[in-house]
Amino acid sequence: MAEIAFRQALREALNEEMRRDERVFLMGEEVAQYNGAYKVSQGMLDEFGPRRIIDTPIAELGFTAIAVGAASNGLRPVVEFMTWNFAVLALDQIMNHASKMLSMSAGQFGCPIVFRGPNGSAGQLGAQHSSAFESWYANIPGLKVVSVSNPYDAKGLLKSAIRDDDPVVFLESEVMYGDMGEVPEGEYLIPIGKAAVRKEGTDVTIVSFNKMMKVALAAAEELAKEGISAEVIDLRTIRPLDSETIINSVKKTNRLVIVEEQWPFASVSSEISYRVQKDAFDYLDAPIHRICSADTNMHYAPNLVAAYLPDVPRVVNLVKEVMYIKK
Repeated sequence: MAEIAFRQALREALNEEMRRDERVFLMGEEVAQYNGAYKVSQGMLDEFGPRRIIDTPIAELGFTAIAVGAASNGLRPVVEFMTWNFAVLALDQIMNHASKMLSMSAGQFGCPIVFRGPNGSAGQLGAQHSSAFESWYANIPGLKVVSVSNPYDAKGLLKSAIRDDDPVVFLESEVMYGDMGEVPEGEYLIPIGKAAVRKEGTDVTIVSFNKMMKVALAAAEELAKEGISAEVIDLRTIRPLDSETIINSVKKTNRLVIVEEQWPFASVSSEISYRVQKDAFDYLDAPIHRICSADTNMHYAPNLVAAYLPDVPRVVNLVKEVMYIKK
């Protein structure tokens, strides 16, 4: 095992898959000569050359369309968006073409493609650069949606995404690219569609994903100081959703709190809540609680940023609510 940064884990996944399969190539804004906006692709132009590490114009719809066409003709593109907030310009290609290619061609043409880049808020970047998109893309049949929280998962799941024959939306976080974590030396894969139990517990289940995992785990630590044992689950994959791991945990703890960086309406937590009440209702000793981002745009001011995003104190209070502990 070696401790490496999140961005390096992504780079290792890309390098290994490009060496393994000459059909894989990377394209996006500043991925080549600038070594990537977040230095994920650092040094890759030198090794693979401009035919496989391709700088694009600032035209998300255009270069995403090129990638979809390439995937439909036997290549395996990886498209880097500088931020998923800009990918809404390419939503037509992602939703109307990549996700529907297999069914509309009666199985004749697939679309093995990975769309990746930073998702959600990244500090004081204003409303137009701060949206989280897991529930948007998970609502589209034909797409797989991965949302990672650490370097180990970033490498193993990106490699699986590149090898997958379906289009995969791969969501990272701008504020986590420098995070350090243990990663095995050499090749490994993590299956798409399997959640991970990050902390065992008996009193309450906390489910989260992406950078909100930091909030969930920190809340679990605070709860432990008060004698409350929280089990923490990292979804890792949003679609397909690993309901089984969540439900098995709820059957043990009898309580569920969900922490996510989505707007609350029609969010990932909405889907989880439905599935748990449908399949584990008799095991619940309290209503399911969730904490999402505020149901408004995230503004620039730091006090409004703090009010907008879920935090540890509010998660701790929610857990106490489902345990009927008076504050």
